[in-house]
Amino acid sequence: MTEENTIDFGFEQVPVSEKQAKVRGVFDSVASKYDLMNDAMSMGVHRLWKDMTITKINPQPGEIHIDVAGGTGDLARRFIKKAEQARVRRGGDAAQAFIVDINAEMLLAGIDAKKDTGLDLTRVCGNAQVLPFPDNFADVVTIAFGIRNVTDRPQALRDMRRILKPGGRFFCLEFNTPPTEWLRKFYDAYSFNVIPPMGEILTGDRESYQYLVESIRKFPRQDAFAGMIKEAGYARVDYENYSGGVCALHWGWKV
Repeated sequence: MTEENTIDFGFEQVPVSEKQAKVRGVFDSVASKYDLMNDAMSMGVHRLWKDMTITKINPQPGEIHIDVAGGTGDLARRFIKKAEQARVRRGGDAAQAFIVDINAEMLLAGIDAKKDTGLDLTRVCGNAQVLPFPDNFADVVTIAFGIRNVTDRPQALRDMRRILKPGGRFFCLEFNTPPTEWLRKFYDAYSFNVIPPMGEILTGDRESYQYLVESIRKFPRQDAFAGMIKEAGYARVDYENYSGGVCALHWGWKV
């Protein structure tokens, strides 16, 4: 098997054709504990990172938001609620959001009648590389903690740009590698020694958590990923580190 025919699945190399199914297996396994998983991997700080992301996005009344790999829908809910705050002040239409995920189990796990009440929220089973939306459809496209699990990231970035309206904005929130050596060593020790055993205790599934930790280490560093976003055709590309680079928010505009 040549190198061109394989791709990383954590630290393992697998045939490109098998990665999507393997990732689906991971998230089918952890779907019911997904928010708990993010709490474990970020020590609960992922909720603050998502709040900071929504502040950066600055949702507006009437905007259409597509959250790719949207899982349980917490980012989409935040978007609509933030846009509603602006609508109360100055009027306009309510914002709407689409949660897109390739894993039906993740979408089902996110259904919560109480949390969804009053929100124009639609769940769609779809692939980040071939999104089921027309060109120039959305004002905002986001993907949070999902891009590292996509098989063909450049294709996904291009397709997310395709569905953005001219002037639309793209935001990607993802675990990353801290640039500071001491923090990187601490984070590695926590990730490899604490998270997989914790996953086994919380869900009985150590292997899925082991993959998720490894997948972060295989993801491109911040500057390299910003370069991928530029190559996909976005303008005004930039990023900022959260929590010393444990996580980073990247963004770009369609012009």
